[in-house]
This record gives sequence, structure tokens and C-alpha cells, in this order.
Amino acid sequence: EPCGARIIMFGLFRKNPLEKLNKAYQSKLQQAMEAQRSGNIQRFAELSEEADGIYQKIKALENTDSRE
Repeated sequence: EPCGARIIMFGLFRKNPLEKLNKAYQSKLQQAMEAQRSGNIQRFAELSEEADGIYQKIKALENTDSRE
């Protein structure tokens, strides 16, 4: 039984980076939208690029998880 619990715990820790990235992605999108609404197009472009980078990490992590 302890072995099974260990597997579950590792499973929980593995989901954490994905959850953290998703939160960061949503936050960047929100910041980008606010920058766009305030007319700061340069900041909107920067934040959108950062959000895209996070999105690429999310997809790479999902692909890694689905192969295992």
C-alpha cells in the first residue's frame, strides 16, 4: 500500500507544473487584454508574446504527459 500512495503523490506533483503554467497563461492574457483596452499596444504585443511562450510550454508538457 505505501508504494501505491507514493505513486499517487508523484502523480499529484506532476500535475502541479501544468496547473501553474495554466494560471500564468491566463494571467498574461488578462494583462494583455487590459493593456490593449488602455491603448498600450506595445505592452499588449509584449504580453501576448509572453503568453504564447507559456502556451508553447503547456503544449510541450501535455505532449510529454500523453506519451508516458
